[in-house]
Amino acid sequence: MKSFAIAAGALAAAAFAWHAAPSFAETARRVPAPTVDLTAPAGATTATAVFAGGCFWGVQGVFQRVEGVSNALSGYAGGEARTARYNEVGSGRTGHAEAVRISYDPRKVSYGKLLQIYFSVAHDPTELNRQGPDTGPQYRSTVFAENAEQAHIANAYIAQLNQAKTFGKPLATTVEVSKPFYAAEDYHQDYLTLHPNQPYIAINDLPKIDDLKKLFPESYKATPSLVRAAKAS
Repeated sequence: MKSFAIAAGALAAAAFAWHAAPSFAETARRVPAPTVDLTAPAGATTATAVFAGGCFWGVQGVFQRVEGVSNALSGYAGGEARTARYNEVGSGRTGHAEAVRISYDPRKVSYGKLLQIYFSVAHDPTELNRQGPDTGPQYRSTVFAENAEQAHIANAYIAQLNQAKTFGKPLATTVEVSKPFYAAEDYHQDYLTLHPNQPYIAINDLPKIDDLKKLFPESYKATPSLVRAAKAS
């Protein structure tokens, strides 16, 4: 569905169908914060986290607007370097998921806070190998932990939310450790900001930005940290 959305020749014809279709935007909720979190190392000013939760356009757009995040890069994780290309990942056979690598200041926002936003507004963690109109393992809900400590925090949080029956059903989110991340093609970067009127974005992803602002006002920033701005600096 997302490949269709970016086909320039078909976009105009698809617009009416998208506007007429029901919204696939996930229902957001502010879930409880994790009871365990990472402690920022003394003197650390930057850290990274990698999350997958469906189409990376919306996930990137959310985290670009979180206070303390300096960059959020769309890409692929879970597979090999040779298949980290959009057309191949879209087959669902590469092992990759569309993912976002988040660079953040641990003095301003914690790993646990990012996880809380991830589970609350960035996607629906109960959907297995799909998000909204997009289906396949490339759209799976996965925390790509960079080390054992991140994996411990993520697994503990998933167990906490499941035990509390926060979503009314078990989370489908998995945790994969030490999987390389590969940046996506340039045309995918900052997609939500650059194409706010594109029907897919308007229907599925812009509501997430509204949810972030409403549910996490203390973490929301109006000016996103864009990839192209980081490259220019």
